[in-house]
Amino acid sequence: MSLTEAYLDHPALRVRDLAPLVDFFSDVLGMTVVKIDGDPEAPKQVWLLGGVQLTLDETVGEGTGALDHLGLICSDVEAAIRGAEAHGATPDPRGRVWWRLPGGLVLEFLPERGNAVATARALDPRA
Repeated sequence: MSLTEAYLDHPALRVRDLAPLVDFFSDVLGMTVVKIDGDPEAPKQVWLLGGVQLTLDETVGEGTGALDHLGLICSDVEAAIRGAEAHGATPDPRGRVWWRLPGGLVLEFLPERGNAVATARALDPRA
């Protein structure tokens, strides 16, 4: 039995240039900007409708992107933290809900609102 249930809310990707990617996701997939961090004319981060977060990182190689973290909505954040610790995860400096798994993958545990986890997990987009 699992300690909690979760679903992937967003992958956060570090990218060298935000504008062309924002244009692509918006123009091709209808994933418009729902949140901006920083100056709207030169944002540091953007969140797109549909669950993608893009973070500006000019050290990322041209034509590539890098995973920064996975944001997971959890029905019980404290249980997820206990489970992460039991599996050898270590705290990430960004805060209490951020955990680095052995091997380097970083997870952000976000609390659900309402019955979001059960609702999302009941969806079967491939059916």
